[in-house]
Amino acid sequence: VYNGLSRLFNMAFQIESEGAYKLIIVVMAMLTAIYVILGGYAATAINDFIQGIVMLLGIAAVVYCAIHYQGGLSNALAELGKIEVNGKTNTLNSIFGPDPLNLFGVVILTSLGTWGLPQMVHKFYAIKSEKEIGKGAVISTFFALIVAGGSYLLGGFDRLFCTLDGSDSGKAAIATLSNGKPEYDAMIPATLQAALPDLLIGLVVVLVLSASMSTLSSLVLTSSSTLTIDLIRPKVKKTSEKKEVVIMRVLIAVFLLISVFIAFHKNASISTLMSYSWGALAGAFLGPFMYGLFSKKVTKAAVGTSFVLGIGLTLLHMFLFGFGWFPELTKAAASLPLNMASPINAGAICMILSLIIVPLVSAFTKVKDTAYVDQVFECYQK
Repeated sequence: VYNGLSRLFNMAFQIESEGAYKLIIVVMAMLTAIYVILGGYAATAINDFIQGIVMLLGIAAVVYCAIHYQGGLSNALAELGKIEVNGKTNTLNSIFGPDPLNLFGVVILTSLGTWGLPQMVHKFYAIKSEKEIGKGAVISTFFALIVAGGSYLLGGFDRLFCTLDGSDSGKAAIATLSNGKPEYDAMIPATLQAALPDLLIGLVVVLVLSASMSTLSSLVLTSSSTLTIDLIRPKVKKTSEKKEVVIMRVLIAVFLLISVFIAFHKNASISTLMSYSWGALAGAFLGPFMYGLFSKKVTKAAVGTSFVLGIGLTLLHMFLFGFGWFPELTKAAASLPLNMASPINAGAICMILSLIIVPLVSAFTKVKDTAYVDQVFECYQK
């Protein structure tokens, strides 16, 4: 979140110093803190609603301008087809692109991932009534279709605006990082700079700021409420509701401070950071969330196994491939048909394993408190 926002600010305002990057992070965290700590869940929900409208308008305008800049959809696709990838043309404009197997990893990560992220699911737990659930499902699906679909469409055309090897002087040349890879995070800002008028660049800055603050507020709110209600309340029996709110607000500030501290050390691409965070979270929660909705047979052992597997595999992959400590191993893993050095594929595998491991472990273990489980599932009988 912080990484993407700082790059956009660099593009829009030519702010490139380390001090300015840190200032942007601090200001953004403070803005989020003000409305989450003072306003609580209601203020966050209203802000998310307004930010969502900005995102819908912004992504539609950006995609239209990018394609219009290239002479329309058919011309843009034809131009994409002319770009050579591994000595072949007409691959970037095909349905599955030049590397369908690794594209599948991206689809799994970004599709299944949102089903298993607590900050996404949390919004449905706080819904006003059961009647609103159907509306919420329709609205969130429509929103995801426009925003995610628009983002992928824009990403698919960014090679028309950028060159990875500097061979085309008419395009923005993307720099090479110290590890020898192109600086992929610079591609979308370069596309926006080329395709958008100044007014729309301003809208995009607000768009990404909205998306960033929405994500950040959801994460810190979910984390603080989970700690307060699920861990602190059972241990401290005489805590009043007023004290719980104070504890929650303090924890929100703590989590924001932690996020600021981590963001100061920017040393990985956005896709890598997202893949590891989603792989750990959705790899842990996806199976328990999905099966827990419909089955009384999901056991505590199965949930625990999913947690250990999701977080454990993510950490293992990070140590083996994320820090560049084992270059030969990374090279060998990257040469496989399914790039096992990719954090995207690692996150996708964690999610798939969660869906497999939860029913498997549940089949060999027992639910201890069947009366409580029956009570939870009573709502399905109404």
